[in-house]
Amino acid sequence: MENGEMRFHTMAVLAILFVVLLSGCAPGPNELSGSPGSSGEIAGFWLGIWHGFIMLFTFIASLFSDSVSVYEAHNTGAWYNLGFVFGASLFFGGSGG
Repeated sequence: MENGEMRFHTMAVLAILFVVLLSGCAPGPNELSGSPGSSGEIAGFWLGIWHGFIMLFTFIASLFSDSVSVYEAHNTGAWYNLGFVFGASLFFGGSGG
């Protein structure tokens, strides 16, 4: 096998591996979006801001407890996501951080 041919095969294998790794990170649908949680409420924009703001502390707590999660699955969808990202950017300094 020539050097150029071997380089092509290596690059092809690396490209396939990269695509497989990326497809494993693709998000799936949230079936719980729009449905009330155990408290009977659906997390919206304002709760998303709060959850994004306390994300670092919630993440640390989630490492030690199975009952704590970083993200509320029972949410309003895009509005909660926008609030979550906004809250996280407030805590971590936004574009200045």
